[in-house]
Amino acid sequence: MTDTEKITVNLGIVDLGRIDLLVQEGFYSSRADFIRTAIRNQLERQKTAVDSITTRKAMVIGTLSYSRRDLEEKRDQNEMINVKVIGMLILTDDITPDLALETIKSLTVRGVFKAPDDVKQALEDRLH
Repeated sequence: MTDTEKITVNLGIVDLGRIDLLVQEGFYSSRADFIRTAIRNQLERQKTAVDSITTRKAMVIGTLSYSRRDLEEKRDQNEMINVKVIGMLILTDDITPDLALETIKSLTVRGVFKAPDDVKQALEDRLH
């Protein structure tokens, strides 16, 4: 599994020309390198705000994965979970829609949500 996601960005022709000039002059290895660097720099500038929000909202940063066994334990303990992730949430292929509905009260995913299609569909109204 890769730790990156592909996105599409529309830029004005002048901005694109400036990026191409910097690449041509060796400041960056490619357009993608420039864009990744710019995003990292902006995220670093906003680090305090992101940290404050994630702490206040009790969010996990990174990858969070639940298996069938994990959710069965929650169900057996009569526990429903509120999942809050910045990064990636993975619900493994062995999780059924019924088990997900019995154990997941709400979902907030800022990033990527990977799960079987029928589980995603079952949880659709719990996704914020």
